[in-house]
Amino acid sequence: MTVAIIYGGKSSEHEVSLVSASGVVRNINRDKYSVELIGISRDGKWYKAPEEEVERIISNDTATLKIFAEPENEVTIVPAGGMSCFVCGSKTIRADVVFPVVHGQFCEDGTLQGLLDICDIPYVGCGCMASGITMDKEKTKAVWRDAGLLTVPHILMTRTELGDSNKYDVVFDRIVNEFGFPVFVKPCNAGSSVGASKAGSPKELSMALLEAFNYDNKVLIEKAVNAREIECSVTGIATCEVEDNPVTLCKAYLPGEIMPTHEFYDYDAKYNDPEGAALKVPADLDEETIKLVQETAVKAYRAVDASGLSRVDFFIDKDDSKIYLNEINTLPGFTPISMFPKMCEASGLKYSDLIEYLLEEAIAKYKFKMQLLTTK
Repeated sequence: MTVAIIYGGKSSEHEVSLVSASGVVRNINRDKYSVELIGISRDGKWYKAPEEEVERIISNDTATLKIFAEPENEVTIVPAGGMSCFVCGSKTIRADVVFPVVHGQFCEDGTLQGLLDICDIPYVGCGCMASGITMDKEKTKAVWRDAGLLTVPHILMTRTELGDSNKYDVVFDRIVNEFGFPVFVKPCNAGSSVGASKAGSPKELSMALLEAFNYDNKVLIEKAVNAREIECSVTGIATCEVEDNPVTLCKAYLPGEIMPTHEFYDYDAKYNDPEGAALKVPADLDEETIKLVQETAVKAYRAVDASGLSRVDFFIDKDDSKIYLNEINTLPGFTPISMFPKMCEASGLKYSDLIEYLLEEAIAKYKFKMQLLTTK
């Protein structure tokens, strides 16, 4: 069986994707799967990597994948092409299943998933609708609230309100009056804390809003919670759970904890500062709290019709022990030391086995889809 690993992308998380995908290449079962590599450049063009790129990554533990942006390597897409949907020059790139190891906008937000649906090929991860909803922090909160799940209080500001001084003042005053300071400001549609800031005064709030609007037309302002940051991995197919098919069942793994050394877990703490945070897996929680986090993670996963994999992020208030849902990441960092695989491994699912599990899950989801009628 041939797995097409897609990596790179136009988002600010391009470099993270290169590292994540390199980890998958090194740990996929080569006795069972052959690998084709398709890299997406920063300007959104697709390129096939040469066969020797796989061997280069496997032979060097510190190497990361490259984008081979030459005209002869350009990849085009054939709608409804199935296993033959990717074409490079005059040759077809055979692929039985796609593993999109990509993060952020244009990759994780439903756009790539919709394209793969049009191609009619199985792929790892959430579908188009779930990917789109979960990329939007405001819409995710709306779905979760409708499901009776607790989220951090927030206020939304749009670019329309930013550009109208009267509307801006109304929203700004509401933020100050309802939440006070500090507050967190973040773009609705961006990952890895890109554009996110903590504001401790009206001046800082103004600056944080301008920064966040560089990345999106909608900005979320949240009440600051004195919290522990807890994460939980989930796998399964929310809409097609079958008792005698283990890969379809929604399962939460042992949660982990992020302990940032920065004021909060910002982009620098995640990627630029090697001492930016301590990661503890499993998290130091009592059995009752672990169970509650896992149960809530599965409810959050099912509420958005997730499938494949997701990392569900929580805040546990240090003052009153309330558990708030924060975000859900449907294509989380996937290096061997990333939180998602580490939490799975703490529960007994090794990194290499996790990769195979997700590929089997992708094919199972595709088979369910193929049973549906598209005409009367």
